Amino acid sequence: MAAIDDIMSLFETKGSAEYGGEKVSQLEHALQAAHLAKTENAPPNMIVAALLHDIGHLLDDGPEAAHEHAGHAWVCQHFPPEVSEPVRLHVAAKRYLCATDAKYLQRLSPASVQSLHVQGGPMTDTELDAFEEQPFYSQAVSLRHWDDQAKTENLAVPGLDTYRETIAALLKT
Repeated sequence: MAAIDDIMSLFETKGSAEYGGEKVSQLEHALQAAHLAKTENAPPNMIVAALLHDIGHLLDDGPEAAHEHAGHAWVCQHFPPEVSEPVRLHVAAKRYLCATDAKYLQRLSPASVQSLHVQGGPMTDTELDAFEEQPFYSQAVSLRHWDDQAKTENLAVPGLDTYRETIAALLKT
């Protein structure tokens, strides 16, 4: 159960940090994403993936372009691929959606458009094909939509402890 304590501690100590130029904190963003997943009756693995998708920002002070790798490296130590792979692919999912849905790019926040350029811009046709071959690409696309919506200032959602049992049930033993 040390991983649960680590998650709680990371959000308690670093969760108040600004979320990439948005009007929410890292913790608010994570809780909103998890709440959106739960509201859409997503399976538990996707609720936890939504909660932890940006944990790389809390683990690592490195560049924006690498947060999904830092997060994935940590998440895959503690959770099965059903949780860790959507985390790994959530930035690629934004690039995918920008290449496949013209209206998607128009809905991105200014901060998300800015980070898109750092992350490589919309995917090329070759990258699209490779992304669609990933076993968890559709889950990553779902996660991406929750990620994009989880930026509402002062939105009341359930707290971090709400997810403790769901997290525990998915931990590797």
